[in-house]
Amino acid sequence: MVDPSDPLDDEFARIVADDAAAAASSSADAGADAAAGADVGAGADSLDPAQAVENDLAALSAERDQFKDIAMRLQADFENYRKRVVNQQADDVDRATGRLVDGLLPVLDACEAAFAHGTVGVEPIWSALLGTLQKHGLEVMDLDGKPFNPADADAVVHEAADDADAEPVVADVLRTGYRWKGRVLRAAMVKVRG
Repeated sequence: MVDPSDPLDDEFARIVADDAAAAASSSADAGADAAAGADVGAGADSLDPAQAVENDLAALSAERDQFKDIAMRLQADFENYRKRVVNQQADDVDRATGRLVDGLLPVLDACEAAFAHGTVGVEPIWSALLGTLQKHGLEVMDLDGKPFNPADADAVVHEAADDADAEPVVADVLRTGYRWKGRVLRAAMVKVRG
C-alpha cells in the first residue's frame, strides 16, 4: 500500500508515471515511422516478390559457379604442384645415388682388371657388387661389335675397315661404360673400326 506521507512512495509513483509516458510516446513515434516506411517501401520496391527471388537465385548461382571454378583451378594447381614435387624428389634421389655409384665405378674397374689378370678371389666380390648395383638401376653397356654411338662411347683408337663404305663399329671395349637408370653415367672407351 502506498502511504501519501512517505517521500519514497511519492518518488516511486513519479518514476512509474514518467516511464509510462515515455513508453506511450515511443510507441506512437514507432507507429508513425512504420506507416511512413510502408509508404516509401511501396514506391521503391515495385518488383514482384517471385521476380526478386529469381534475381537473387540467379545472382547466388553465378557466385557459386565462380567460387566453384576458383576451387577447381586451385585443386588442379595443387595436384600439378604435388606431381612436380614428387618427380623432382625422385630425380634428386636418382642423381644422388648416381653420384654414389659414380664413386664406386673405380672399384668396379679395379675388380674387372684384377679378374682379367687372373687374380684369385676377386670374381665373387666383383659380381656381388655389380649385381647389387644392377638391382638398383646400373646397366653395363655391351657395345662390342655394335655400331659406334658417340653418346655411349668415346673412341680413343680408330682403325680402318676392310670396306670403305662400312659404318663405324666398336671393335674392342677398352673401358666398360655404364648407364644409371637409363642415363649414361660413364661413357665407354672403345676402339672403333670403320
